Order: sequence, then structure tokens, then C-alpha cells
Amino acid sequence: MAETSDQTSPEFLTVRELADLLRIKERKVYDLASTGAVPCSKVTGKLLFPEREVRAWIAQGSSATPGRASPRAAVFVGSHDPLLDWALRQSRCGIATYFDGSFDGLDRFAAGDGMATGLHIPGQGDWNVPIVADRFAGQNAVLISFARRQRGLIIRPDETAISGIADLAGRRFAPRQAESGSHRIFAGLSGQAGLSEDAYTNTIPARSEADAAMAVQTGDADAAFGLQALAQLYGLGFVSLIEERFDLLIDRKAWFEPPMQQLLAFLHDPAFAAHAAGMAGYDIAGIGTVRWNG
Repeated sequence: MAETSDQTSPEFLTVRELADLLRIKERKVYDLASTGAVPCSKVTGKLLFPEREVRAWIAQGSSATPGRASPRAAVFVGSHDPLLDWALRQSRCGIATYFDGSFDGLDRFAAGDGMATGLHIPGQGDWNVPIVADRFAGQNAVLISFARRQRGLIIRPDETAISGIADLAGRRFAPRQAESGSHRIFAGLSGQAGLSEDAYTNTIPARSEADAAMAVQTGDADAAFGLQALAQLYGLGFVSLIEERFDLLIDRKAWFEPPMQQLLAFLHDPAFAAHAAGMAGYDIAGIGTVRWNG
């Protein structure tokens, strides 16, 4: 019987062919290969790239960059959001959390320390998009919509003398940490109201949305700048001041990994929608909509 040739062996691309495919210079191909950012083999001194793996890498939008070939840790960083926090647990996606503020999250995301970060940062004409576009232009990341939230003053349920920021004069106030989006938003609003920081007494910083509400519930503070949902949860009063956007900045490669896919699928589950509907001040219409694409 005559032998048949093996037709299943993989097809390989040369440096020039890969450069043409990616529309980049050959020098850039060598850089990608040296950091392990693109699948490759070295045979008889030449670099060869398995076409099937390369095309899968392109389709997945690999976020590997020169100097950082290792994958991002399965950690969600940035701003604390009670609905997101619940979804991460309820979906059982396995993603850990380190919530310490929007600006802390941006720094950690830029350093490759997390696969996604939650943000609520006001910008010129829009929320989150201006600062993300400025810091991450050209990088493999995507900003998606999560929710609109009502934010304002959390007060005791029997409080009748606080109806706006100016009424905080002479009161004890639970601030958020400097790395948080809430800190910047409140600074802007208090400036507009003509309230200087020395007009009220700051307690220790509340490092999460829940901590801010608890400071009022326990009597450690007369007011906090927080979410309507947490005021409702802790049986407290609420003075609405602003509607904000809370968005998710996600590493593109991490987007295709099982943990993130499991979370994203749960965000469209009826159980998630029902839970969100039971939280005051949340609007999840448009969740998952791409707001910026790096």
C-alpha cells in the first residue's frame, strides 16, 4: 500500500507573513516574540508562528504587551459597588476583589494587577470615558456600562435639618478615601455649594460604600456621601444629589477567560435583574453596552 502524506501538520507563518497579517513592522514581530506575547517556535534559528494559534490569539484580542507576558490575576479592583459585589459572589465566577477606590483601581489596572476595575469618575461631558481614553489609548481594554446610580447624602431616618450639602456645616461627616471617585465628586459638589472642609468635622475615612452607610447607622457620623441603595438597606434617610455612571474597564484578554465570561453571562440572568430591581437608585438599562474600545 502506498504511503500517504500527512495533511494534518500545522501551518506556520514567517516573520514577514505575520507582520503583513498584523499590519505591523517586522521589528515589532520580533518584540512580540521575545516577550512571549504571540505564539511562536524557533526552528534552525528562524522564528515560525503556528497560524491556527495566531489567528485564535487575534480573535481573542490578546492583551499581552511587551514586558508583560504573564496573565492578569483574577481580581476585580477599583470602586466598590454593592450590586457588582453581590454579582461576583452569586455568579461563583471565582474572581477575587480588592475595592479601594476608582483611582486606585486605575493605577492597579495600568500596572496589570487586576483583570477589571470599576469606575465612577466625572469627566468633561461624560463619566469615565475621558480619563480612560486618556490613560489607556491604544491598549487592549474595553469600557462597558454597568449601571446608573443615585448618589447623595445618607442621614439618620429622623434627621430633618439636612436637605443639602450646605447643611453639613457644624456636623460630623464620614468622608471617603482620597483614591475614591466619591471623594472627587463630593469635593466638586461641596465647592459649588460654598462649603469649605473646615466647616464640618471629618470622621475616619469610609473605605467602601457599606462603611459609609454604617458610619451613620452606628452614630459615628451625622452624614455620609453614599448610595441610595445602601441608605435603604440600612434603614437610613437619603437626600439625592446626583445620578452617576458606574462602568467596568476590562482587560480584553481577560474578557474571554472563563471567570469573566461566567460573570458577564450572569449579568444577563433574570436573577441579576430581579436583585437589581430590588435595590433603590439603580438603573441597569444598557448593561454590557460598550462605551469605549481601546
